[in-house]
Formats: sequence, C-alpha cells, structure tokens
Amino acid sequence: MGDVARLAHVGTMTVSRVLNGTARVSAETAQRVQTAIDQLRYRPNELARAFRGQRSRTIGLIIPYLYDPFFANCAHAVTTVARERGYSVIITASDEDADTEYIEAERMLQRHVDGIAVIPARSRHSRLTKALFGKTPVVAFDRPVSDPAIDVVLVQNTAGSYSIVEHLIEHGHRRIAFMGLSRRLFTINARFIGYRNALQKAGLQESSFFGCDSQQDTLRAIQEKLSESSPPTAFVTSNTLATLHVFSSLLGLGIKIPSEIAFVGFDDFELAALTAPPLTVIRQPAQEMGRTAASLLFERIERGELPKTGNRIVLSVEMVLRRSCGCKHRTDVVIPLSKGSAAVA
Repeated sequence: MGDVARLAHVGTMTVSRVLNGTARVSAETAQRVQTAIDQLRYRPNELARAFRGQRSRTIGLIIPYLYDPFFANCAHAVTTVARERGYSVIITASDEDADTEYIEAERMLQRHVDGIAVIPARSRHSRLTKALFGKTPVVAFDRPVSDPAIDVVLVQNTAGSYSIVEHLIEHGHRRIAFMGLSRRLFTINARFIGYRNALQKAGLQESSFFGCDSQQDTLRAIQEKLSESSPPTAFVTSNTLATLHVFSSLLGLGIKIPSEIAFVGFDDFELAALTAPPLTVIRQPAQEMGRTAASLLFERIERGELPKTGNRIVLSVEMVLRRSCGCKHRTDVVIPLSKGSAAVA
C-alpha cells in the first residue's frame, strides 16, 4: 500500500479510502490511485485486513458432496449472490460426515470468513452450534441443525410428498411403495412422513425401503417387493439418486411404466422430462433456496446481528405432472402447492 501511495503521490490513508470506499475521494485522485494499483499489480491482503478487524469479503459454503446436481445448483446460486455483493466463496464438502463437517467449519473460521452457509451432513448429532461459530453468522439450508439459534431455509418436503402420493391414489393405486435413502436424513424422513400421512388418510398400508444409495441394493429390494403376493402398483422415490436407481432397475427388469408400474419422484432434474416416459416429480426450488440462504446470510453480516432464535423459512414446491404416473399430458403440467401448506417442511 505504501508503494501505491508513493507512485500516486498520496498518503496511505487515501489509498485505503479508495480501496474500501469508506470516504469521498476526488475522481482525479481515485484515478491516480487506481493507475498505481494497476501498474504495481497490487492486491490487498484480505487475511491481513480480517486480522485488523475488517471484513475478509469471503464467505464459506459447506455442502455434503459436489457431484449431486441439486447441491451443485444450490452452490451456484450462493456463489452468484456472493459475486453480486463483491464477495468470494470458499466451497468444501463434508462427504456426509459430521466430524469432517466440523473440521471444515473450523478451517473456514480460521480463515476469518465473514459468514458460513451450510447444507448439514446426515447426522442426528450435528456439531454445528452457535458456540462453534461465535460472532460469525451462519445459515443452514435444505436441512436444519439442532441449534435453534441458527437460521434455516427449507422446502415443503412433507407437503410435497403428501401431494404426489395423493395424486397416485387419485389414479386408483392402493399399493404404493416408498423407495428412499436413509431416514437419518431430515429431508428423506420428512418426505416419508408425507407419504405415510397420505396413505393413512386413504386407509392404505405403507411399504418402504431405505437403502437406495446403491443400484444393486435398490434392484434387489424392487425384485423382493414385486415377488410379494400383493406387489405394489406404484413407486415413489425420495430424491434424485433414488429416482435414478429405481427407474434404472424397473427398465432393467423390462417393466413398462406406467402401464405395469406407475412411478413418481421427489426432485426434478435435467433429464426427467426426456426419459421414456417423462417422469412426474415434485420440483423443489434449488436456485431459490441457495439465493434465499445467501441473502439471509448477508443480511446477518451487514447488520452484525446474531439472533437468539433463528429464522425458519420454508419455500414452496411444485408438482410437475408428466406421463410416468399415468397422466396423458403431452407437455408438463405444473401445479404449485398451496401457500397454506408452506409451514410443513
């Protein structure tokens, strides 16, 4: 900064003001400073600025893994909002491990990030608490953490699942199987509850399998269900990964969808409209979720406030009717869930 000041014939405080925009500097002076910065290729030391009590202009983002399209869309939305605010983002993955998540959060705090957004790992014993983050704002999204002081952004998991199962019942199905990942995951459990509630209301029996992380295990579970004396006539899946494994298994077994087995899933994805038949799904707003979480985080950063009780924001989902459920639509029919259901996550 001293080199820049000497080349621009100004004081170091003037250089600081130009960099931070903290005080008015004449256009001619600001241009001289900027020219000196460009000539010297000066880059402010953000970590040193953080040590001096200034903002690092960086936030952290922790997600379970990077290869899931839903998490990638959420991450893209967070980075977009950060860039609009003049911030950089440090992204890391927890690999669905609570201890790894804790370590990565500590590393980000050691880098003096101004805030952290996180999609928590699948664990009933999360170590992410207000005590860990201290005065650093944090927002959880897609899944909550146990500490009520931390803000969280969710979607209508239970209500969305309830609606799509109800749609299958309206098609006349009475034996509907739920295929999902672990119930230890907040989202999967909430969607299973929606499925179960819809069946109970209709006086139907539930049939479920948790373990669709593996294609092999999914195929074996489907074969067992189809060999029962009263096999399911419809399958509903908990998320994109389960959808891909179940859909692939049904095709591999030569089962015709929907004439032999109806099929619906939770969460839309790029190829869902291009499969044969196109898949009926619940679409959750990944981009909106990421943007909402990031915007809430920046509100906390700018206000410098840490609430005793965090906000709980629940975003609406949509039911996208295609043909795998038995509908005859040639194009997507999108049905937004009512706002009255928005409180159910």
